[in-house]
Amino acid sequence: MDSYDVVVIGSGIGGLVAAGLLARYGRRVLVCESHTLPGGAAHAFKRQGFTFDSGPSFYCGLADPTSCNPLREVLDALGESIEAVTYDPLGHYHFPDKTLAIYGDATQYQASLAKFSPQAAQELQALTEEMLAIYRPLGAIPTLALRADGWLFPLLVKRFPQAMLQLLPQLRGLGRSMGNFVDTTVRDPWLKQLIDLECFLLSGMKAHETVAPEMAFMFGERAESVIDYPMGGSGAIVDALIRGLNRWGGQLRLGTHVSKIWVENNQVQGIVLKTGERIRATTVISNATLWDTYNHLLDEAELPKRYRQKLLDTPAVDSFMHLHLGIRAEGLENLTVHHVVVHDTDQDITTPGNTCMISIPSVLDPSLAPAGHHVVHAYTLEPWQDWQRDADYGAKKEAKSQPLMRALQRVIPDICDRIVLKLIGTPLTHQRFLRRHQGTYGPAIAAGQGLFPGCNTPIKGLYRVGDSTLPGIGVPAVAASGILCANSLVSPRESAALLDLQRAKSSNR
Repeated sequence: MDSYDVVVIGSGIGGLVAAGLLARYGRRVLVCESHTLPGGAAHAFKRQGFTFDSGPSFYCGLADPTSCNPLREVLDALGESIEAVTYDPLGHYHFPDKTLAIYGDATQYQASLAKFSPQAAQELQALTEEMLAIYRPLGAIPTLALRADGWLFPLLVKRFPQAMLQLLPQLRGLGRSMGNFVDTTVRDPWLKQLIDLECFLLSGMKAHETVAPEMAFMFGERAESVIDYPMGGSGAIVDALIRGLNRWGGQLRLGTHVSKIWVENNQVQGIVLKTGERIRATTVISNATLWDTYNHLLDEAELPKRYRQKLLDTPAVDSFMHLHLGIRAEGLENLTVHHVVVHDTDQDITTPGNTCMISIPSVLDPSLAPAGHHVVHAYTLEPWQDWQRDADYGAKKEAKSQPLMRALQRVIPDICDRIVLKLIGTPLTHQRFLRRHQGTYGPAIAAGQGLFPGCNTPIKGLYRVGDSTLPGIGVPAVAASGILCANSLVSPRESAALLDLQRAKSSNR
């Protein structure tokens, strides 16, 4: 029977970060991934010469050595890097009556907004300053310093006293929703709508449901770092994390389906594969969603009944409809990479099909498509209910993809004549290839209605990472979840030594 110190179930960003750091700390680590492609919701795939991102497409700070991006900190600690191209403007937001250019540079963003509403531009400036007041002290503390145990506070006070002092006046804001800040700062109705949209793009919820620190980091990284895209797409990030894992002696096994977490007397013993093979480990980290972990990887009797039911009752963000297209690119020289189309401002932006997100990453990285072509990824929320693979499945896919096609026509009017490859994904596709409960985007935990669960579980030796754990949804957040978990599994001396090494490297640059 194979034996490891740590087995990680799933090769999403959170799982790979935790695995890579624990290997860096000297643990014997194995990552088991049921898919033949690594990366979870961030994996990349190829069709007919086109390379597609399956999920995330917007990144900040990968090319900035001073960035607060947890993913960059981890790659640096693992001795890995990725090539990234910076860009601005970010793209455009398309409303029925106007199109707004979006910039990372705060001055340019406010100038763009002022063309439609000078009041909105002034209020955005005031709101940005409030967000930066939260971001700056938080950003002064490297995510690599964080733990999920009682050693956290003493470590932060000892090593980051100035940042902790600056953070004190902001403590009240850390528990507030973004909507609370908007209510006290913003009067312009269009800016309120715009902030709701940006919260939705980040968390899947509007301003009053999105926690303020999450938006503060978005405002801060966008304004004070760089907007960039990894050359090679999201798959390049996954590849770099795997290189880091291997560099420090960790292993990844693809096509390795874990059927059960092996538990005896409330203590993890390892895992059981679908083949029946058992792998022994004193620590198991699940990168599966909380629903998949507690419904499928554990028997019901292995968890306290109340605890299990409370977590399984956590509301989930809907799944998605996806369009992955390969298109001819001639005549499209002035395209920007990101676009968001809101079809009807009288409808709620969270209505399925109303808000459509579009990414055309080959604008920045031509290697993602054959010469003279672009790759396009468009997606919109879509509920899981009523989807089944029956005789009407193909027709329903086509019908439900039409809002995405209409959105793309706002950006590229003749896109239908340009298509050379068309792939439609549904919630069933999302569940099948991403191994996610009902294809969900993650928990819909509104601000003030509770916190994302931490990495600990009631079972000794069992931990969780990913977008259904603290700090939540998004690539930086899931990377941070992996850091929190890994650091909590080693001694404070070990984590402090790695932190000091990284700070020394940074100061010598």
